[in-house]
Amino acid sequence: MSTVLLVHAKGGPPLGHVLSRAAARADVHLLALSALVPSVAASAERLCASVVLPTDAERADLVSLIVARAEAVGADAVLTFSEYAVVAVAEACEALGLAGAGDAAALARDKRMMRHTWHRHGLPQPAFRPVATEADLHEAVAALTTPLLLKAAWSAGSTAHQIIASPQEADTAWRRSRETMARSARLGFAELHVAEAAGHFVVEEIVTGDTAGWFDEPGWGDYVSVEGVVTGGVFRPVCVSGRMPTVQPFTERAGITPASLPADLQDRVVALAREAVDALGLRDCGTHTEIKLGADGRMWLIETAARFGGAMTVPQIEEVFGLDVVGMLVDHLLGRPVAWPERALGPEQARGAAGSLVVLAVDGRGAAWRDRRRWDFPVVREAVALSEGSTLSVVPESSLPDGSTVPVYDPAGGANTMAALCLLSAADARTVLRDFTTLVDALPDVLPPAVPAAPRSGPALPAAPRSESEVPAAPRSGPPADRSRNVSAPSASLSPARPRVRPAISSEGVAV
Repeated sequence: MSTVLLVHAKGGPPLGHVLSRAAARADVHLLALSALVPSVAASAERLCASVVLPTDAERADLVSLIVARAEAVGADAVLTFSEYAVVAVAEACEALGLAGAGDAAALARDKRMMRHTWHRHGLPQPAFRPVATEADLHEAVAALTTPLLLKAAWSAGSTAHQIIASPQEADTAWRRSRETMARSARLGFAELHVAEAAGHFVVEEIVTGDTAGWFDEPGWGDYVSVEGVVTGGVFRPVCVSGRMPTVQPFTERAGITPASLPADLQDRVVALAREAVDALGLRDCGTHTEIKLGADGRMWLIETAARFGGAMTVPQIEEVFGLDVVGMLVDHLLGRPVAWPERALGPEQARGAAGSLVVLAVDGRGAAWRDRRRWDFPVVREAVALSEGSTLSVVPESSLPDGSTVPVYDPAGGANTMAALCLLSAADARTVLRDFTTLVDALPDVLPPAVPAAPRSGPALPAAPRSESEVPAAPRSGPPADRSRNVSAPSASLSPARPRVRPAISSEGVAV
């Protein structure tokens, strides 16, 4: 049987789902760069030929670590589903002579280089400027038209996003973004390979989204994502996922597969995604391309990732379209023939619909909950009436334990302040959207209070502007990631004969 080295870090689809699908296609050796929650650790021991959690010293030169581990286990393929490990794995595959995303992987991670590449190809996107210092930010604010969005160039999950409505807000936005990225790095939600990534930012104009003319019913967010894969440099779209409106500033609340787009409009969206992926020059990897929808059929590129969408995007595709994209990618990387869809699948080919909801302490109007509440999924399941035939479940490895206090939503922290991730299956996408709206409205009333007569958790948040967005990371857990690139040879403890597993205490995060 073929051998695969799976490099795991924060973010991406649930690890339990990935392991079960990959282990059905090959012998899997797991290199875990973040600690595993107990339930996943147990599955890993059962499904994997070995599980190794390297020390910080061993991770100091991440590419060398991956290469050494791959050689030790005789890996025929190396892959990751985590945004934070994409570049390191791509470089390791190059060194090993294995199929991978290629040298262009960094273009799909660094938002500055991504936007420069698309600009050279004349693709539609917001006006932007890269920034590395506070002085750079002031120059950019003077050159661009406010309101602007300041982003960390290597972030995920809307972390460290700051809206700059006027030049006077630039200093505060800069300080807040840098502080948030520093906290995220300590929690493990940061680029693992590029040591200087924490100092890279981009600021861009906020474009005005509009769903009129795109969707037949209200309630949809004004951006979509095209899920796909690149094989031998050829982009192969799989489907399009829709969204609920974001929470201020642009934190994703829910993703729904499939998006309820008419076929001709889906074709236009997919065509732009193809241009975006082709411009980046990726070779062999999953892709996740987000596109902003505007009035009169306008579109703008938000970003592309050289991996599949995070959260529950991959399980949603499998449930709705019957495609095990994890297993299919493993087969492709191992050189086996794979029957990818000839064109992007849509509502006509779907078997129902599925969506994932990020539980945030923000109501449907974008206002903070009046008081603190405790997360309790059994209460939610019993108290909230959903549509007939709809089923709701919770993703344990991406959720806080029942009884935990729901974090106060922090706009700068994005989805790092989520309490849970829920999966809903229904007859069609409209029903998923309707049931999620019901859930969002009900949660602050049905969840038990954290403290009797608790004070307000914070001021009301204005409704999220209908514009740019990204997808979430998840609850905080595990040890902080090591982001150094100093050279250090892997120790003998990484021998395949000596697997070791260390469970995490709290939940494992995901990022879409």
